[in-house]
Amino acid sequence: MMFVFFFYVAVIISYTIFDFVRKKTFAIDIDGTITEDSKGTIHLDALAALRHLKETGHNVIFVSGRSSVEGYLLSVFGGVTRMAVGENGGCITFGSNEHTLIGKKDECIKAFEFLRSKLDNVQEKPVFPRMTEVVLQRTFDIEQGRKVLASHNVILTDSMYAYHINSKGVDKGSGFEEIMKRLSVTKDDVIAIGDSETDIPLFKCASLSVALGNSSDFVKSNASMVVSAKEGDGVIEALGKIAPKLAEI
Repeated sequence: MMFVFFFYVAVIISYTIFDFVRKKTFAIDIDGTITEDSKGTIHLDALAALRHLKETGHNVIFVSGRSSVEGYLLSVFGGVTRMAVGENGGCITFGSNEHTLIGKKDECIKAFEFLRSKLDNVQEKPVFPRMTEVVLQRTFDIEQGRKVLASHNVILTDSMYAYHINSKGVDKGSGFEEIMKRLSVTKDDVIAIGDSETDIPLFKCASLSVALGNSSDFVKSNASMVVSAKEGDGVIEALGKIAPKLAEI
């Protein structure tokens, strides 16, 4: 029941602090961050807390390894800011028919075909259609894969949800910078919450970054704040801890 305690603390504090601080932009990962039980199910209390932030005037943006369309739909039905960064920064969706593509899928497909010819058990993961990346099952050693693709103009990353082949220079940070331009916000305005290595570039865009309890030690070492609770419970704990600090940011 600990998450219930944190939820109500976060809500009480947010009514007294979030309502009166300068508008912030929250960059929120999805899988492993606002989910529960490692099943990809949305943690409803965490979503409610994020929706409250939006209702009190803050931006809440989903930044995910999933497709930007999935993130955008979650923003619509979840009641937060209607734009999303997906494909680990490769695609940003601002509306039902408005997408900004940063990555180049053709070079990712070539890299995938080369990787599959060199390593066993390299398989695409069944996912919502991608516009800029190739998504793989986590069925091979990623370090071997990175060595194989060293001469290609791509990067291979692990979101803990899947492996992703993206164009070099594409990550959640570069994707989120497009959101920052659209909203005319600076690093001082951004707070990022995530759990995986793919969130580290996003942390660099934020004045305050939070790694959840289910993050690796490496991810935690790259965040400015660490909470003990995992996934959605961690988001609620984080919001409770962030609120008193907002006056200092």
